[in-house]
Amino acid sequence: MNTDTYDQLAINTERLGDALNYLRENSTCDIITYGEEAIGIELPSSVELKIEQTDPWVRGDTAQGGTKPAKLETGLQVQVPLFLNSGDTVKVDTRSGDYLERVSN
Repeated sequence: MNTDTYDQLAINTERLGDALNYLRENSTCDIITYGEEAIGIELPSSVELKIEQTDPWVRGDTAQGGTKPAKLETGLQVQVPLFLNSGDTVKVDTRSGDYLERVSN
């Protein structure tokens, strides 16, 4: 939706590709158009997403490199530090898909 005019624009999900992994409901992004047709979106360089599921840290796990897989609220899988838990919010780079930092709740 255009936040100035409240006009609705439809975009085919196939055109969004991996960008869907970084979009939450009510997210703001720039829409790329060709004429009157929306053909894609431009994401911010990073987004904040909540960790939906990750295994708890177990003492001695640092032998594996100090990271563990986490599933974020959009379904995206990223490697996060061992101290993070389900429910924490993290900043993720939309260009590489890498974990950047923990966000204070």
